[in-house]
Amino acid sequence: MNERISKTELIALPPIPAKRYFTIGEVSELCGVKPHVLRYWEQEFSQLKPVKRRGNRRYYQHHEVLLIRRIRELLYEQGFTISGARNKLDSRGASHAVPDELPVPALPALPQEAPLDRVWIRNELITILNLLK
Repeated sequence: MNERISKTELIALPPIPAKRYFTIGEVSELCGVKPHVLRYWEQEFSQLKPVKRRGNRRYYQHHEVLLIRRIRELLYEQGFTISGARNKLDSRGASHAVPDELPVPALPALPQEAPLDRVWIRNELITILNLLK
């Protein structure tokens, strides 16, 4: 039996580290997509809006990395066209743009004897809020 296996099926995507921002190069490696494809998808998918800093450098947040993985799955694995994938994401609504089946990364735990750090708590709450958006 000679079944055709695409390149995208052979690539196991690495886990997403618990970071706040990712560069385009990091997202490229995490999602198995080249940077020029990510820039193109920004034009095609209105939900994908990375923060741009000095020199127009793009910084993606965790929820955007999950969205890119979802777009990649729709296009490369399920065979959707760009407009079909866009419609599929739009039909689920902005709050459901990220699939439920993707695991949420474990947040780093504080040692039991360490006092709670307000900055750490604030950053974790912001991360959680961004995941829920």
